Amino acid sequence: MLKVYTYQGCSTCRNAIKWLKSQGVPHAEFAIRETPPDLTELRAMLKARGQLRLLFNTSGQDYRALNLKDKLPAMSEAEALELLSRNGNLVKRPFAIGAVQKVFLTGFNEVEWGKALA
Repeated sequence: MLKVYTYQGCSTCRNAIKWLKSQGVPHAEFAIRETPPDLTELRAMLKARGQLRLLFNTSGQDYRALNLKDKLPAMSEAEALELLSRNGNLVKRPFAIGAVQKVFLTGFNEVEWGKALA
């Protein structure tokens, strides 16, 4: 089943869940702040997306507070993924993963999600 990590206060996340329901896509929703994606999921997403920065919520307060714009380029992949696995506020959301279905999505773009989930 598709796992979708969301934040209740995020309108983009609400739009993604609304879209999934309207399309009849079975999914399980998880609160990203309380239960961030684990290292296995983050590694799979990185492999699929190809760029570490695409996994980060670069417009978030935590990202800015930690000065990750400057620190991220010097961090190892392992360090960055560990940081994401411990702080769901840093993860780009919604974060949708279905390893069996080969679905790896960050952010919500209706066209991209439609293609991936067709």
